[in-house]
Amino acid sequence: MLPQKQAEEAIVPNTNETEHEGKEEEKEEEEQSIFGVKSLLWHGGSVWDAWFSCASNQVAQVLLTLPYSFSQLGMLSGILLQIFYGILGSWTAYLISVLYVEYRSRKEKENVSFKNHVIQWFEVLDGLLGPYWKAVGLAFNCTFLLFGSVIQLIACASNIYYINDRLDKRTWTYIFGACCATTVFIPSFHNYRIWSFLGLGMTTYTAWYLTIAALIHGQDDGVAHSAPKKAVLYFTGATNILYTFGGHAVTVEIMHAMWKPQKFKYIYLFATLYVFTLTLPSASAVYWAFGDQLLNHSNAFSLLPKTCWRDAAVILMLIHQFITFGFACTPLYFVWEKVIGMHDTKSICLRALARLPVVIPIWFLAIIFPFFGPINSAVGALLVSFTVYIIPALAHMLTYRKASARQNAAEKPPVFLSSWTAMYAINIFVVGWVLVVGFGFGGWASMTNFVRQVDTFGLFAKCYQCKNPTTLHQPASPPHH
Repeated sequence: MLPQKQAEEAIVPNTNETEHEGKEEEKEEEEQSIFGVKSLLWHGGSVWDAWFSCASNQVAQVLLTLPYSFSQLGMLSGILLQIFYGILGSWTAYLISVLYVEYRSRKEKENVSFKNHVIQWFEVLDGLLGPYWKAVGLAFNCTFLLFGSVIQLIACASNIYYINDRLDKRTWTYIFGACCATTVFIPSFHNYRIWSFLGLGMTTYTAWYLTIAALIHGQDDGVAHSAPKKAVLYFTGATNILYTFGGHAVTVEIMHAMWKPQKFKYIYLFATLYVFTLTLPSASAVYWAFGDQLLNHSNAFSLLPKTCWRDAAVILMLIHQFITFGFACTPLYFVWEKVIGMHDTKSICLRALARLPVVIPIWFLAIIFPFFGPINSAVGALLVSFTVYIIPALAHMLTYRKASARQNAAEKPPVFLSSWTAMYAINIFVVGWVLVVGFGFGGWASMTNFVRQVDTFGLFAKCYQCKNPTTLHQPASPPHH
């Protein structure tokens, strides 16, 4: 059990004085964020900071695997499932934000201060539903974030290989593992302001590069668009899209970094709408151009000709993957700090040293399983389905199952729903759909595909799907990876 004492140790006797001090601190922080150069780049907590964090974190390496998913699903299913899971993901992010506000309002009524403590999702579940829910939330969330970080490391090695293939992908994984370990020095999500802004710019460039490059290239001779043709491939692609719009395992941490977390409610939806402008055109254009070839190329870069524009996209994605690695790892750092009693330590260097053991297993797993396309689908089916969709919907229903809880709720149902009954109906649909389609069919398909990759390439593969990328797109027979 993680110690609760750290989360609730500071009891403040005078509530009015606390509120006054809190307002003064908030005012000072807002003024610093506007006028201070350091705060402008480093200390973010506004609505815009949260939006940039959500949008930047939602589309990372998955941007390069969505064309691969389209080759499994077909164009129509790919577009419809993106819209469907985008809306579904926005709904459960809204539920998480409501539960966070409920938990925090209850604790603040008890005069609990969180000044030196970052609230996390498993603590929200613990405070609202008890220790068993805490254990379930902690297990799913940490495992998801662990493999999310693994995927970023694998993706770094895969991308840089298209610029420099003198080193194999496993060697690049060693190098980028060391680079990404430097994220231990970033204290919290307050400090991702400039990184989130730059990260979204990088993915925007990459998405539109993919779109324009594919349209300029045109369709390959004899291109075929035969998907969907196998159930295994179809549900594997579907779970990859479920994973795409299930990147809000860090929602609570992003909210906690805000000056006014109550304003988060619809931020994830607006972030998703922007993400649609990146994912839908790029995935559609690349699939239109290359069709079934993508079934053997899980990284869209591998089919595009080597140009300075492509190399720029690769470099920008590498930088963004460093940022996304930090996003996925920071909640794990917080959990580990709480376990070893270092969470309230103010020294950045001491905290960085304490965090290093978290990076080592991530590094090791990235070397064992170097195929991020199938891992995306497996993580989506087995972990994201529960962490991001099923658990928040169930937790919301159980938290407000009593009339007294609904009457005293910190957040009432949104304006576009007429009643609590409508919220329950949507939540039941989310749980049923994701449990059957996402976890059931998706789990079967993604694990079948994953085992096939292991059997084909083996564990610790030195260079998964490697051939000289400079010759990948010669007019003569395209190579089969």
